[in-house]
Amino acid sequence: MGTGMGDVTLPEAWTLAAVRADVDLVITGISKSNAAGAVGRVLDRERHGLVLSLGIAGALPVVGSTQAFAAELGSIHVASSCVFADEGVETPESFVDCAAMGFPLADVASNAIPTDPALCALLASVGEAGPIATVSTCSGTDALAQRTAQRTLARVEGMEGAAVALVARRVGVPMIEVRVVSNTTGDRARQRWAIRPALERLGVVIERLLPLSR
Repeated sequence: MGTGMGDVTLPEAWTLAAVRADVDLVITGISKSNAAGAVGRVLDRERHGLVLSLGIAGALPVVGSTQAFAAELGSIHVASSCVFADEGVETPESFVDCAAMGFPLADVASNAIPTDPALCALLASVGEAGPIATVSTCSGTDALAQRTAQRTLARVEGMEGAAVALVARRVGVPMIEVRVVSNTTGDRARQRWAIRPALERLGVVIERLLPLSR
């Protein structure tokens, strides 16, 4: 995002820094609330040309399996859409998302917020494109991981992307989400973790993406 924030002050939970003359870095902290609040406070379509939502993610299982995962540790994923995985109502029969309840989150017919198609196509060489799930509760059980994968058709889950996508859509600024897989989901005791390598790879990804802001 572009600079020129003037005397804007963000709450202590958020951090704003000018990485370069034409790039603002907003560290939101975890969760949809933090992400929406921070990006909504800063984003200005008169000055910002695009939003890159960057972070690490958990690999979701292949639907129907507790052993196979849809993404490898360290793999890079680009969101074709950012999906609110658990906004809705859980009924005895099924999960019903907000749009199906009659309360759409935006001008879309589901909980999936589309990212910018041109940005998604541009980043096709960076990582695998597809839906990325945004959760309030991370999938620390096999049952929840399966439900998240089934609801969203996503390979990976994070905690912020869909909130950022929703804010960007309402403000009218193109947005894309990129995640590097740092862990598996499912029963907590069996999860595999590689946060440091994922963060190191994310740093490489950021270096590749910075030219997009020019």
